[in-house]
Amino acid sequence: MKKAFSKKNLWEATPPVFKKLAGLTLSVVPLEYLIGRKFRETTKLILAADKWTKDEVDAYQLEKLKQQVCNAYNKCPAYKKLYDSAGIDISSFYKLSDFKKLPLIDKAFINDNIDGLLLVDKNSADVDYVTTGGTSGVPLHFYINAGRSQIEYAYLVEGWRKTGFKLGDIKAVLRGRVTDTKAGVHQSYDPIFNEHYYSNFHMSNGDMRSYIAHIKTLKNCFLHVYPSSIYQLARFAKTENISFDNVQAILAESENVYSEQRAFVESVFNCRYYSSYGHSEKLVAAGECEYSSNYHVWPAYGYLELLDEDGDEITQKGQVGEIVGTGFINTVMPFIRYKTGDFADYVGQFCDKCKRNHLIIKDIRGHRVQEHLVAKDHSLISWTAVNMHDDTFDNVLQYQFYQDTPGVAVIKIKTGNGFNDENKQRIISNINGKLQGRVEVSVIQVDDIQLTERGKSVFVDQRINISS
Repeated sequence: MKKAFSKKNLWEATPPVFKKLAGLTLSVVPLEYLIGRKFRETTKLILAADKWTKDEVDAYQLEKLKQQVCNAYNKCPAYKKLYDSAGIDISSFYKLSDFKKLPLIDKAFINDNIDGLLLVDKNSADVDYVTTGGTSGVPLHFYINAGRSQIEYAYLVEGWRKTGFKLGDIKAVLRGRVTDTKAGVHQSYDPIFNEHYYSNFHMSNGDMRSYIAHIKTLKNCFLHVYPSSIYQLARFAKTENISFDNVQAILAESENVYSEQRAFVESVFNCRYYSSYGHSEKLVAAGECEYSSNYHVWPAYGYLELLDEDGDEITQKGQVGEIVGTGFINTVMPFIRYKTGDFADYVGQFCDKCKRNHLIIKDIRGHRVQEHLVAKDHSLISWTAVNMHDDTFDNVLQYQFYQDTPGVAVIKIKTGNGFNDENKQRIISNINGKLQGRVEVSVIQVDDIQLTERGKSVFVDQRINISS
C-alpha cells in the first residue's frame, strides 16, 4: 500500500528509540499543537456543532453535500456518467430531500471505477491508497487524503472527553498494533501520546497476565480497545479473580458491540464502556453521549441516512435500516450515498438528555456475512440470537463459530484454567438446545483463534456465501 508522508505515517514508522528521544524533546509542546492545525480547527468545529439548532445542522450538511456532488460531477468521470445515466440535474438541489434522488453506490462501484472517482492526482504527496479488510468478502480499494488522521483524531478525542478523558491522559491499547517484544512481553510505549500498546495477536494466559499486571500499575488509565480484545481480557481477569480500581473508562471501536459483553466488561473493570462508530472510508462517525449508550452521529463529519430495503428513509423509532454514508472528510475520492452494509435501529433526531441535535441510532451491526449461521433449510440465524447469557462459556477465554456447510457448525474454543469435559458437554448441550436442531454444533479446543490482518475478531467465521 502506498503511504504518503503525513505526520501520522512518519510517526508510526519511527523506531522506538527515536520516539523515546522525541518524547523527551517534545514534552514541553502542548499535544494539540504537535498533532497539527487541522486537529485544532476540527475540535473547534465539533464544539460549535454540538450547539447547533436542527436548522443549522441541516444547512451545514446541505452545503457540504452540494459541494461534494458538484466536485464529483465536474471532476470524476464515473460520477458524471452515473448521474447523467440517471437523468440527474445537480443544479436542482435546494434541500436535503433533493439529495435523495441520487443513485446509491456500493463497493463494486468503487472498485470498478477507482481511477474515475479521483478529485486529484493519485500520485500526489498527500494521497494514501487504502485497502480494507476482506474478511466479509471482496476488499475495498480507494484513495484518501493522508492528512485525515488529524481530523479523525479530533472526533475520537471529543467523544472520549464524555468519559472524563483529557488529551494526553494515559491509555492502555489493545487494537492490533504490532508491538516490541522485551523479556517475552509484547509491549510498546508511545511517549508523545502517553499510550501503552499490548499485542492482541498474543493473548495466551501468560501474555494476558503480564498485560494486566502492567495495566494495574498505570494511574487513572483509559483502555482503548477492540470490543473482542477487551472481552477476552475481561474473561481472563474474571477467571483469575482480578479486580481493577485504576481504569477510568473503556474506549471501544472498530467492531460490533454486544450489550451482554458491554455489561460483563463494565462489571470486571468497574467503569463506563464507551463505544464509537466509523469507517476506514471516513463516511460517517458516531459516539455515545455522557448519558446514553445510543450513538450520536457527528453532523459535521458526514451525512448518514438510514434506509429500508426499498431505499426509503426510516423515521420511526425502533425501525432497522442500512447505514448509507456520504463523507465530508475525504477530499481525494468522494463517497456519495455509499451503502456500508452496516445496520442500525433508528432512535431520533434529538437527545433530550444531552440536548444535542444529532441523528441518534443504536444497536449497530456489522456486515451480515460475519454475524449469521446458516440453518439446514438455508435460513439465517443471527449470532446475537445464539449468544448465551448464562454460564455456558465459563472457563472459556475466546470462542468462534466456524461454518462451511448449512446446518452444521464448529465452535472453536480457547480455554482457561479449570476447563474440563463437563464444560465442553455443557456448551454442546446448551447451544444445540437453543438452535433446536436447525444447526448441529460440535466443539474443538484450539490454542489460538485467528484474527484478521488488522487484529480484529469475528464471532462467526462464515464460509458460506450468504451475501445475496
